[in-house]
Amino acid sequence: MSGETAWRIGERTLRGAAGSVTGNRYDRNYDVLHLDGDRPLAIIADGMGAGEGSAAAGRLAVDTFAREHTGPSPAALRAAVDQVHSAVRRRSRTLDGLTGCTLTALTGAGDDGEAAVRITQLGDSRAYRLRGGLLELLTVDHTVAWLGLVHGWYAASDARAHADGYRLTRYAGHPDHPAPDVLDVALLPGDRLLLCTDGVSGQLDYQTLSRLLAAGTPAAVVRALLDATLTAGGQDNATAIALTVT
Repeated sequence: MSGETAWRIGERTLRGAAGSVTGNRYDRNYDVLHLDGDRPLAIIADGMGAGEGSAAAGRLAVDTFAREHTGPSPAALRAAVDQVHSAVRRRSRTLDGLTGCTLTALTGAGDDGEAAVRITQLGDSRAYRLRGGLLELLTVDHTVAWLGLVHGWYAASDARAHADGYRLTRYAGHPDHPAPDVLDVALLPGDRLLLCTDGVSGQLDYQTLSRLLAAGTPAAVVRALLDATLTAGGQDNATAIALTVT
């Protein structure tokens, strides 16, 4: 669990905390997080599979994005992701097995003094916003399951949806270097934001996420979310970064 950090973006203050748990399924944590103490930058990555390629990809993706992130413009963020792809691909040539990971990052936008953040998305880790009691998923899962559910190929309870949830259409280290989604999110007082891996979103239902995100400081929210994943069975590594806006 990290200590809380605070950033000034436009007229708003964004406070955040981060944490991760290994859970009960794996003997190590293949999630990686970064919560910057000096600039508005939060990153999470979730390795694909449970091997050295998974561990290497997550660490490389987070470190490379943090280093190559030179500014908040969409072009700069896409360029940083392209460097992530290259770094993970180079590492994959020295490892057996799958080498890739998700990448979800939040950076300050604040153009012309506006209070806003910019989210960069590859894969099925997620960004949520709680505003006025309504929890909204801001990102899209880059999975075959997402396509299947949106287009009505099957119901969420269908076994095919579960299997297709592991089939990522975009991820860090993909041989085609797919571009990330980049979206702007304006900040209002009282907003609460959450970045999380699927070890959180896949184990906690909508009502639980909404209730836990609404209560307490960012550090308390992170503790509550991670404890809830363990109570739910701890079937995956779980990582969360919680942020509040004042």
